[in-house]
Amino acid sequence: MSAFYVPESAMAIVAHPDDIEFTCVGTMARWVKAGARIAYVLCTSGDVGIDEPGMTRARATEIREAEARAAAEIAGVKEVIFLREPDGLLQATLELRRKLVREIRRFRPEMVITGDPTIVFAGDDYINHPDHRAASTAALDAVFPAAGQPNLFEDLAAEGLGPHKPRKVYVTGRGQSELFVNIDETMDIKVAALRAHRSQMKDWDPEERIKNWAQERAKGKEMNYAESFRVVTLLDDETWARNNHR
Repeated sequence: MSAFYVPESAMAIVAHPDDIEFTCVGTMARWVKAGARIAYVLCTSGDVGIDEPGMTRARATEIREAEARAAAEIAGVKEVIFLREPDGLLQATLELRRKLVREIRRFRPEMVITGDPTIVFAGDDYINHPDHRAASTAALDAVFPAAGQPNLFEDLAAEGLGPHKPRKVYVTGRGQSELFVNIDETMDIKVAALRAHRSQMKDWDPEERIKNWAQERAKGKEMNYAESFRVVTLLDDETWARNNHR
């Protein structure tokens, strides 16, 4: 899969502010430049993610949501949705699935990006955050089959939100990648967007490590920096075009 696929619209569904910037913002920024509609859905606001004396969850929510909006703005993304589920306690409940189905039916993305819920150990020095796994599980369950089934979450029809089947899912994460997206032209955007999460970066500048990770993914390919994905194609071209009257 060497050609650069540009969807008409895409939605990233993740657990926390900064998850998108670590995993896929370089690709998102390329899509924005190519004219795609992009939305971010953050299941939590990262409200337990600032370990400072006297920090409250309410204040942390304000800080991290502002950082998420600033990072999105750097990438050219205008729409950021906060579901405000409890940070550190996220569960892939039916209610969370319903919330995600609502956003998918409202925005009607051609494709959805989320994480890999099966990853627990990411290398020898990191345990994948349970919120990441919960958000990814809920996202995949919302994409298929819930968002496209008219007899599931029927109450959403009262809001004018009929069924919608995304065409593709891009799954971030190590070890199962088959698509490597060239982010040479958006690498600086990725670094700048990460720097916008000041409460998380603190005195650490992410540039060197983030570039090293992106170089590792690009190794052996005709690019300097890459983001990688597993691709699931749910609808072929003909079915997608028919469903969307193209």
